[in-house]
Amino acid sequence: MIAINSMPDHIHIFIGMKPSIALSDLIRDIKNDSSAFITGKKWVRGKFNWPEGFGAFSYGHSQIDVVVKYIQNQEVHHTKKTFKEEYLDMLEKFNVEYDERYLFKWIEDEKIDR
Repeated sequence: MIAINSMPDHIHIFIGMKPSIALSDLIRDIKNDSSAFITGKKWVRGKFNWPEGFGAFSYGHSQIDVVVKYIQNQEVHHTKKTFKEEYLDMLEKFNVEYDERYLFKWIEDEKIDR
């Protein structure tokens, strides 16, 4: 693990991984192990579960310092941009085609619906 930081509605984990590991297997293991840890520590009422799905983006070795600083400064970053805005910007930056129906349930959208 190179860097990790969280906000109330998302987490950034920056890792170096070998090409022999399937990304979906790694994310599954991270979610399973961290859910069991959080539940075991009783940091939440009931059983903790991550939402379905994840976003993953690839960076080159020369970008490590920039990405680490970005992750470390999430609180400052999110005073200017919501997670939804950030995520949609990253999808566009990486030219990822997407269908809005299959993206996360955004916390800010749920607040508006209430």
